[in-house]
Amino acid sequence: MWELSAGIFMGWSLGSNDAANFFGTGVGAKIITYRKATLLIALFVVIGALLEGEKCFATVGEISKLDLKMAFFTTLSAASMVTLFTYFGLPTSTSQAIVGAILGGGLYLGKADFTKLYKILLCWILTPVGALIISFLLYHILGRAVNRYLKRPLLRDAMIKGGLVISGCFGAYALGSNNVANVTGVYVTTGALSPFYGALIGSLSIALGVLTYSGKVMETVGRKIVALDPYSAFIAGVGSALIVWIFTQVGVPVSSSQAVVGAVTGVGLVKGIRAVSLKSLVEIVVGWVSTPLTGGIVCYILLVLFYR
Repeated sequence: MWELSAGIFMGWSLGSNDAANFFGTGVGAKIITYRKATLLIALFVVIGALLEGEKCFATVGEISKLDLKMAFFTTLSAASMVTLFTYFGLPTSTSQAIVGAILGGGLYLGKADFTKLYKILLCWILTPVGALIISFLLYHILGRAVNRYLKRPLLRDAMIKGGLVISGCFGAYALGSNNVANVTGVYVTTGALSPFYGALIGSLSIALGVLTYSGKVMETVGRKIVALDPYSAFIAGVGSALIVWIFTQVGVPVSSSQAVVGAVTGVGLVKGIRAVSLKSLVEIVVGWVSTPLTGGIVCYILLVLFYR
């Protein structure tokens, strides 16, 4: 059915913008090549979506009751906004884009339920803050263990680089389990897709975006926010992956971009505030604020023009 085309577009835009985040730090630190990173991300996104993707579908459906045609317009609006931010190399929140679009569609129909929004808003706030705190603490705690038990420099470097790859794979898994609901959640809610096929189609479209158009955002996250050494990149990867996975268990789709920026910032704060690029952070925060608002406006306008 043609309405699913918007979901596939949304998955592609999510993959191009969000999925590279967990290996962006590793690529920026030159631990793994961009091509190898994208292949691993694509694989583990699909695994995560198939194993745990169903957990977040219900939250997306609670905000507004949509029919299949409305699901197409909301998803198309969100995907367009994410693609625009990706073009400019800015990480943004697909969760905020789809929620903004759904609320815009709900306002048009008179069915938007803002009472369900408080849980999502709280999780959005806690995502970067939680990732920052986890990374800040892990940097010190694991640093002591590394310095105590890994005395040999070559062994230490090998363990850190291996851990960086593993944490990136875990991050991709967490992303698939958490964010696939942003791609096909509205279609599952309408009954157009079963949860299994929603997870499958959504994760494959995310993987396609990772493999074809994720380089710009990966560079922004890996190099422009703070310069990362291998150990710092490993800590940032663990912190961001862990917070996204935690919210999967809560059943709320959150932004992996917010998680990784929070984690990278937490590592940067260990080295002092001057190590963090405040200009890049401001640009990203502006994107976070404008994404749901713009997504809702675009969706409302599209519905006025084309929804019958």
